[in-house]
Amino acid sequence: MTELETAVNKRRTFAIISHPDAGKTTITEQMLLFGGVVREAGTVKGRKTGKFATSDWMEIEKKRGISVTSSVMQFDYEGKRINILDTPGHEDFSEDTYRTLMAVDSAVMVIDSAKGIEPQTKKLFQICKMRGIPIFTFLNKLDRDGREPLDLLAEIEDVLGIETYPMNWPIGMGKGLKGLYDIYNKRVALYKPQGNHAYLDLDENGDIASDEPLHQDSQWQDTLDEVELVQSAGNELSEDKIMSGDLTPVFFGSALANFGVETFLQSYMQFAPAPTPHKTRDESVIKPTDDVFSGFVFKIQANMNPNHRDRIAFVRICSGEFKRGMDVTLERDQKSMRLSNSTQFMAEERENVETAVAGDIIGLYDTGNFQIGDTIYTGKNDFQFEKLPQFTPELFVHVTAKNVMKQKSFHKGIQQLVQEGAIQMFRSYSSNDYILGAVGQLQFEVFQFRMQNEYNSDVLMETMGNKIARWIDPEQLDERMASSRNLLVKDREDQPLFLFENQFAENWFQQKYPDVKLTSRL
Repeated sequence: MTELETAVNKRRTFAIISHPDAGKTTITEQMLLFGGVVREAGTVKGRKTGKFATSDWMEIEKKRGISVTSSVMQFDYEGKRINILDTPGHEDFSEDTYRTLMAVDSAVMVIDSAKGIEPQTKKLFQICKMRGIPIFTFLNKLDRDGREPLDLLAEIEDVLGIETYPMNWPIGMGKGLKGLYDIYNKRVALYKPQGNHAYLDLDENGDIASDEPLHQDSQWQDTLDEVELVQSAGNELSEDKIMSGDLTPVFFGSALANFGVETFLQSYMQFAPAPTPHKTRDESVIKPTDDVFSGFVFKIQANMNPNHRDRIAFVRICSGEFKRGMDVTLERDQKSMRLSNSTQFMAEERENVETAVAGDIIGLYDTGNFQIGDTIYTGKNDFQFEKLPQFTPELFVHVTAKNVMKQKSFHKGIQQLVQEGAIQMFRSYSSNDYILGAVGQLQFEVFQFRMQNEYNSDVLMETMGNKIARWIDPEQLDERMASSRNLLVKDREDQPLFLFENQFAENWFQQKYPDVKLTSRL
């Protein structure tokens, strides 16, 4: 095995997905604790104490206690290099999460054990399923009263259409939580509210010693009966099915109490895949151990360091080895560029990286060269990786600078924040006024906050409401087609589109101009 193959096989790159408040960021914190990169796990509920989640570095995230942008964290654990991508749970930022899922090899799905499958979880799961990537499930908040474990497994299978295999099983729940029956490792983890959780070995019959206090508890016998039921009537553990995304190993635990997280992480390391091949747009395949370096930009983030007003392009390395100072080709314009300023991440903490291999996520300092979806590579083979998902916006606002004397910072802020992909920018076809489009209202609130906080530019936003965006071929466009019910605008590439007032307005337009083709995206 070559040095490159050895290094690539040590990589494990995954995203953590969930509905808001399921505990996604908290479980990320605990993993960082086990990786030795933080001494104390913060929590998103720590606003009163001044503690904030390591992965929530943006000012508005700290103020609101939510994740609104994907974070990247890297650490070593048991001989492996782990890249965690903590994604925003809020549905208004689904597009950021969807793109992030294109950059990982597996996903960890965190579910609140009291609430079960929630709408956002279902949406994100479907993207993972579509990609066929392995999914590992962590049923969180076991230290609170929740739903019956058997019901939760049944819901995962029925709603998500994936087989389950419980790796452990709760012994009680909420105030009655006694521990976890570790089916896979054949042991019992005893729950201690103050921490210092202990382990008991199981005998050949799957029981504990009769003189153990837990053995006298009626909850223990109930657990044995349930474990026997799921083992006799449930699915078999199949590594092949895990790898194809057809079976999810299920773990119970409490991220906040740091109970069951380490066992989960250890088991994940045994089953999670090393970096996998990536398809190009012409259906060829780039293998991670190919000598040629390649990667794609899946995220751009402005002002991770507000003091330097920097801009970082996040790149998933798909093949070969990155070396600082190397020359690559940017596929979109065939320009050659030198990658001399690169970084790796621990949320907002960064350090220069000299080398990295397929599976790693690196940050490239960007002066405006990169766009989301860009492919970079060495060598003479010209190719593009698969197109990243992009949503058609549904909500629109007119935006102007409150202070006309600060037009420069206003224009700069809009240009940089739009390049991140959370909001989309349009211009009025006649007046060139700014119009912003988004999937949800929270995106506008974040934009307004960041414009003020990061660019010292107060903005005025005039709501235009819901619109139906439809692009039109420039050769078919006649500006007289526009009306009060279908506003004519242009996107960042100066491509024309109409913003229809409603479905009736679009239908009326199609009847009037039956030969004109409208599309939801170019």
